[in-house]
Amino acid sequence: MQVYGPVPSRRLGLSLGVDITPCKTCTLDCVYCQLGRTTDLTVQRTSYFNVEEIVEEIEQLAKVRKPDYVTFSGSGEPTLNTNLGKMIELVKKRTGMAVAVITNGTLVSESDVRKELCLADVLLPSLDAATDEVFHEINRPHPILKIEQIIEGLVRLREEYSNKIWLEVMVVKGINDTDKEIKQIRKAIDRIQPDRIDINTPVRPPSEDIKPPSLSRLRHIQKIFGENSQLIGNFAPRMETSSISNAETIILEMVRRRPVTLRDISGSLGMNLGEAAKYVGILMQEGKVSETFHGSERYFVACEKEQ
Repeated sequence: MQVYGPVPSRRLGLSLGVDITPCKTCTLDCVYCQLGRTTDLTVQRTSYFNVEEIVEEIEQLAKVRKPDYVTFSGSGEPTLNTNLGKMIELVKKRTGMAVAVITNGTLVSESDVRKELCLADVLLPSLDAATDEVFHEINRPHPILKIEQIIEGLVRLREEYSNKIWLEVMVVKGINDTDKEIKQIRKAIDRIQPDRIDINTPVRPPSEDIKPPSLSRLRHIQKIFGENSQLIGNFAPRMETSSISNAETIILEMVRRRPVTLRDISGSLGMNLGEAAKYVGILMQEGKVSETFHGSERYFVACEKEQ
């Protein structure tokens, strides 16, 4: 399955995820990626999956529980798929649901990519650096990519796109949290003019030994970014009751894409914590899911053979 959820998102509420590239096919190899190292570092766009099959999956899962957004993101960079625009059009036409795209922004300098992205209801690009030195340290890009070209692409996207742009900055301690780099990112933000700046940190367990900045440091960064910036908080789950016949399958698809907590599962599927724990327990007994800790928080991840 290439569609999973709906899953809880700290920015999009309930998000029905659509994964339109093979796992870890990306233009970047970010140090904070919770899925590990990029196995196919590429900037070559192509068609990966059958469009009709993916749209049908979206329709089926949306019937289980209607999401706030159908979100193209997943385990790779969605703009690498040449059918992104076609899928957005079909989803909106056949379901009437709002569409979001989470992108690292590396390909928005290409006019055809911008044209496809302009079909979405909200765009969530990222920008973790404004100098090539820090860009290479935190994002480890494909050799052809240059940060100034990416920033210019985002500027042009803003000129062509009339809906919301929420720019995410992932801040990692000791890499891109210096005043010097943050002020350079602020200059880029002033050029891009996003509707909102989301300051994020590695909350879920990353695959590498990195740390988030302190809360006081994040607040300092927020002041530099200005009044349109916010620190991303935890997802507030919807307290509803739900009867889901294939809950184990849905939960397994969730953990294959990213580590989740019991609260994440509970909020996403509208079930109480005890019920979520029951299904996770079954998956653990079957050897499909294991647990890990990040700080004091308990997360569930897919076992290696299941990924």
